[in-house]
Amino acid sequence: MASFTEPPQDVLRRSKVIAVVGASKNPEKEAHSVPLYMQQRGYRLVPVNPTADSIFGERSWHSLEEIPLDLAREVDAVEVFRPSEELPSVAAQVVEMNKRTGKRIAFWSQTGLRNDEAGRLLTENGIPYVMDACMRVVHQTYLSR
Repeated sequence: MASFTEPPQDVLRRSKVIAVVGASKNPEKEAHSVPLYMQQRGYRLVPVNPTADSIFGERSWHSLEEIPLDLAREVDAVEVFRPSEELPSVAAQVVEMNKRTGKRIAFWSQTGLRNDEAGRLLTENGIPYVMDACMRVVHQTYLSR
């Protein structure tokens, strides 16, 4: 069951640019089809995958820290497609990204992914988060009308 500090539809309404940690080049994976759906609905993607040069026609970055500051300042949300045990590490990177950009960038983990430690870290740093929810489903349910 999803957990969040801000309604997921509100996060999507205020987001235009989404960094996708764990973005995949494999069209059979959710880490490809979900971000692609979002891109096709007008969202700009910033793929993060250390093994790819580009995904979705966009340059791929090896980590959130590697994203140049001018581009990082455009990011509104970070969507995560990595195992639950990796969420605290990604949450820490989002905390640093918020500090580096001076912006309130939301954290979002895909359906089936949640971690209490990551949630505590994000809450302690005032970062809104959505865990265990699919952006595509939230978009289809609340925003595609």
